[in-house]
Amino acid sequence: MISMTAFCRAFNFISAAAGLVILTPVLLLIAIAIKWDDGGPVFYLQKRIGRNFQPFRLIKFRSMAVGADQAGLLTAPADRRVTGCGRWLRRSKLDELPQLWNVLTGEMQLVGPRPEVERYVEQFCEQYSSLLADPPGMTDPASLAFRREDLLFLSAEMERQYVSEILPRKLSLSLEYQRRRGFGSDLGILMKTILGFSS
Repeated sequence: MISMTAFCRAFNFISAAAGLVILTPVLLLIAIAIKWDDGGPVFYLQKRIGRNFQPFRLIKFRSMAVGADQAGLLTAPADRRVTGCGRWLRRSKLDELPQLWNVLTGEMQLVGPRPEVERYVEQFCEQYSSLLADPPGMTDPASLAFRREDLLFLSAEMERQYVSEILPRKLSLSLEYQRRRGFGSDLGILMKTILGFSS
């Protein structure tokens, strides 16, 4: 009999592959819009920490000006570094769709705590040692609760806010969900995420 781990991995792989195929026209249109907007690269790759603290390259549609991350990783409301097209992509969360490729390769799963950059993981090693026993995910209860995280930031205090307030709350939600999650609850999270695209 197939194990639950193998079943979940197969579900993630098949769902990601199907999603990439079905969404190909949408992905192409987004790529054209990004290129048309400022002529820069379509994708943005960033080092994140994955399962068992192994680094991997997270892939997203680029939503900020080229090189904007050099000025900081967090974005405030009405951040001028976000492109016109990028603002719409972020609001709709469509910039996250390329991560289906990360799911296909096994670096991520559909439901799980969002992968973080190394410096934040290092500050919360105890929490991440539990959460990263499995691959990080595209969505989870914390992702839904903080869907418009950027609106919470005060421009002058973003780093302090994120480390002392926002990230601890997100980790708490992710850890709570980890203790009670099951395949059925994961499907519920996926449905809420998909419905959120249109809200």
